[in-house]
Amino acid sequence: MKNERKAKILVIDDEENIRKSLKMILEYEGFTFLEAGDGESGLQKLEETFGVDIVLLDIRMPGMDGLEILKEIKAKPYSPEVIMISGQGTIQNAVDATKLGAFEFLEKPLHRDRVLLSIRNALNQNKLQRENLDLKKKAEKHYELIGSHPLMKKLWKEIQSAAPTNATVLIYGESGTGKELIARAVHQNSLRTRENFVQVNCAAIPEELIESELFGHEKGSFTGATERKTGKFEQADGGTIFLDEIGDMSLKTQSKVLRVLEEGEVQKVGSNKISKVDVRVIAATNKDLKKEIERNNFRDDLYFRLNVVPLYSPALREKKEDIPFLIEYFCRNFAEENNFKFKKFSGDALEAMVRYPWKGNVRELKNVIERLLIMTDKDTIEKKDLPEQIRGEHHVFLPEADKVKTLKDFRELAEKDFILAKLEENAWNISQTAREIDTPRSNLYKKLEQYGIKITAGVGEAVAPASPKEE
Repeated sequence: MKNERKAKILVIDDEENIRKSLKMILEYEGFTFLEAGDGESGLQKLEETFGVDIVLLDIRMPGMDGLEILKEIKAKPYSPEVIMISGQGTIQNAVDATKLGAFEFLEKPLHRDRVLLSIRNALNQNKLQRENLDLKKKAEKHYELIGSHPLMKKLWKEIQSAAPTNATVLIYGESGTGKELIARAVHQNSLRTRENFVQVNCAAIPEELIESELFGHEKGSFTGATERKTGKFEQADGGTIFLDEIGDMSLKTQSKVLRVLEEGEVQKVGSNKISKVDVRVIAATNKDLKKEIERNNFRDDLYFRLNVVPLYSPALREKKEDIPFLIEYFCRNFAEENNFKFKKFSGDALEAMVRYPWKGNVRELKNVIERLLIMTDKDTIEKKDLPEQIRGEHHVFLPEADKVKTLKDFRELAEKDFILAKLEENAWNISQTAREIDTPRSNLYKKLEQYGIKITAGVGEAVAPASPKEE
């Protein structure tokens, strides 16, 4: 069994003959052999040696016995696989070792082929675990919080204080600031990190379906309920549920969420049965919930129950010093994920990016960067490559009086260009643009249709608008 990489194997056994015998077998097979004659020196060797893959551990030794050593090894992060060996093995020893995380239990006298087979299997298991960890790290990279601004340092300190507890957390801040990233950071640094993280966007689920989504339903409980469904709270049992945009939740649903927080109980739609759940709740909102309480849109008792640990997600304009770091981070990530050549921003371009107000926050910044990386052929992105509004050169177009026939035409042409400018400023976010120009969202949609402005999925683009409709 020849190995491309020389796996490191540590043998901890007080019998010198056993160590000598294993050394001959393992070195002949191309492994790096390490040894220790007792538990204490074995643990020290493990601390001093980087990348030990397998530990062969005797269960009976003077001083610390094998089970004590096994417990200490498996308590460490990224621990090696441990194969227990014993000349006086019992079923109880094997059961105890398995419970503590041993990969396998071998009895003396050791047979060469049996030892090598166990090592091969343990190395395969070790490889799978490392691959899973790598995948997990890559996935977590999408949810990293980047920044060294004092506001971000303060936020990180608060996350680290809150995470190990079971306290409910309320994250507040503008759209696009990364509230989901904060929620995931709390979960990943908590004692529930190995359990589920379940996300629910309360604003995206229709009112008539939100209860079913959160609490589940029984078959036939309403039209369309063709089978039994498990709700998000039950899916998150033992872990964390993230209720995003909780300010958009109806009062009726709020009362049921309050019951989960206070009693740990959920009840499926159409069922009389009450189930217990152990869930940590993290909520987020871009609304001022105190004002929503005054308007009777949000329950004050739920607000106080959620607001145990408030975390503020700062807007990008409040931490402009972090913009260059975010730009480099997004550029590198995009290049790695899409096999692109890494591109950088010129000084002038970077200065314009920092100066821009970024009303869509980090989400808008990321979208603009990805668009520039795709559409720019050069290795360096110059200021002239940036969108007009970021260069600071965009002006609302006013039609020349001699080129329009009526006041209505003049007004519509100016209005159309004004809407396009505001859409770009707000990262093509309809709701945000409607608030910015102080018009109902339904009215903005009508204007988009009227002027032939089409929003595509993702960043959003405008098709060349049609001329004002003639009557």
